[in-house]
Amino acid sequence: MEGLAQLSPAFIPKVGTVTAGNSSGINDGASSLLLMSREKATELGVTPLAVISGLGMGGCAPEMMGESPLNAVSDLLRRTGRDVSEYERIECHEAFAAQYLACEKGLGLKREICNVKGSGVGLGHPVGSSGSRIIVSLVYELLQSQKKLGMATLCGGGGVSLATELTLC
Repeated sequence: MEGLAQLSPAFIPKVGTVTAGNSSGINDGASSLLLMSREKATELGVTPLAVISGLGMGGCAPEMMGESPLNAVSDLLRRTGRDVSEYERIECHEAFAAQYLACEKGLGLKREICNVKGSGVGLGHPVGSSGSRIIVSLVYELLQSQKKLGMATLCGGGGVSLATELTLC
């Protein structure tokens, strides 16, 4: 802990709080998704693991990009008529610990259901694969925990974001 406290701020010299110790690494990684319509799955005799049951989009000023999932989740909740408390598991992909904390506070998230197997800071940030990685992680966590309803959020550079609701089949 003492070593982490001595790390220099990455973005705002002397006063910043984001350091190499509370940020995600850039890692190699791979994951894949196979998406298709329900009709195509039936035609092929494929049983889906989950369906995308809701989608929200959001954005904010680039300098506040870490908080953009707040807007995407608000949009998702408006579109689905749900409350954030209805989700049984949440993957809130963060590149920085401060980003997760802002989302947790702004959305009223419960840590015991969020990123239960780790996320961006703990697992790394496989650039180009993060979106599918969090969806795959969420699906398998729902299966393992025998839960049904989950939400995944993803923040992109520049302040864009998505929130996806998944329902296990």
